[in-house]
Amino acid sequence: MCGIAGIIKLDPQDAAEKARLKQMCGVLRHRGPDGEGLFVDGPAGFGNRRLAIVDVAGGHLPMANEDESVWIAYNGEVYNHAALRPGLEQRGHRYRTRSDAETILHLYEEEGERCVERLQGMFAFAIWDRARRRLLLARDRLGIKPLYYAVTDHEILFGSEIKAILAAGSFRPALNEAVIPEFLATRFVAGEETFFRGIRKLLPGRTLSWSPQDGFRLRRYWKLPAEIHETPAPLPEVAREVRARLGAAVQSHLMSDVPLGLFLSGGLDSSGIAALMAPMVAGPIRTFAVGFAEQEANELGYARLVARAVGAEHREVVVTPAEFFSALPGLIWHVGPGRGGVARFRGNVLAADGPFLRREGGGEAVVVAGDVDAPGGEVHHRLVDAAVAVPELVGTQAEGPGEDLAAEADAEYRDTGVEHPAHR
Repeated sequence: MCGIAGIIKLDPQDAAEKARLKQMCGVLRHRGPDGEGLFVDGPAGFGNRRLAIVDVAGGHLPMANEDESVWIAYNGEVYNHAALRPGLEQRGHRYRTRSDAETILHLYEEEGERCVERLQGMFAFAIWDRARRRLLLARDRLGIKPLYYAVTDHEILFGSEIKAILAAGSFRPALNEAVIPEFLATRFVAGEETFFRGIRKLLPGRTLSWSPQDGFRLRRYWKLPAEIHETPAPLPEVAREVRARLGAAVQSHLMSDVPLGLFLSGGLDSSGIAALMAPMVAGPIRTFAVGFAEQEANELGYARLVARAVGAEHREVVVTPAEFFSALPGLIWHVGPGRGGVARFRGNVLAADGPFLRREGGGEAVVVAGDVDAPGGEVHHRLVDAAVAVPELVGTQAEGPGEDLAAEADAEYRDTGVEHPAHR
């Protein structure tokens, strides 16, 4: 991940302060250990902390187009950027890097704020159009990458985390008591408000633009389709299509100039991704799992089972209660309000303890997958709960670890003396 921050003065005669941008970027250092970049153009200023994944040497941020008339601060990955590049080059755009950020710049030059509709990936970015004196903020369809903003009497502030806005020094933090009932009831704040009065989230699938001439414009460019398409196709055919689409999605996420690893919980999501990912890479995939000392909260056995089945190079970390609570203040600082949980703590432990995330020499990146903690939903989907369904999902003729994994998971259930739900 990377971290972005910015200051846009509402009065074009005012100048964005570089010192304040450095303060904002300073609190985002954990998001981008590979470097910091600043851009100031009169009333506009961008800051970027970078975690280098694509074009490690050349993809410095913030980045400009050919004539430096358009600048971008960027956090994310656009998986179809290589497919978009030839068409943009045919229209006369000259690339200076292999970065996906540069594709966004050139696409913006062609299509304006509608450029987001062509992007496939996870992203949050800010674009400053110098000729139009226009700011564009954009967030991916599902809101995987965070983006917050605040508007004062004199300026617009934005950042990947709320703490970056507070670090600007012109915004006094005040508790937004109105969101507390919703958070206590659902463990989530669904709308654009946050725990800080006056600081808002740019919601998923939205863009926010501003210029002195046009003012503010909030636009929703995507929403989850509500309709359900019935299909007469038999289940095995649909299952093969699902597998093909999942495989294509996993393959696209392997876009990286640095080695990749996988967080493996042993649940259905991360196990399926591990099974799909294993034959796509040279050599064994590297998987990482975190467990707790208490047996009733320890899921390492499930992760171990999957790692064996896919031939992974597997690493585990066990966390004691004392370690968990001693790390909790740091977890709250890094994760922020309303975005935390034990699952995030697990990733934090691996990031701190594993050489795969310590950016020494070439460094590495991580493909994150695993459990989703959704209000009203099931928190953990065990691999063994789907053991009987796995062969049907992947197709009886499909090659790979699916059937063996299902059989081994079923055996694990028998060994515990617990009847598998599918056999009841």
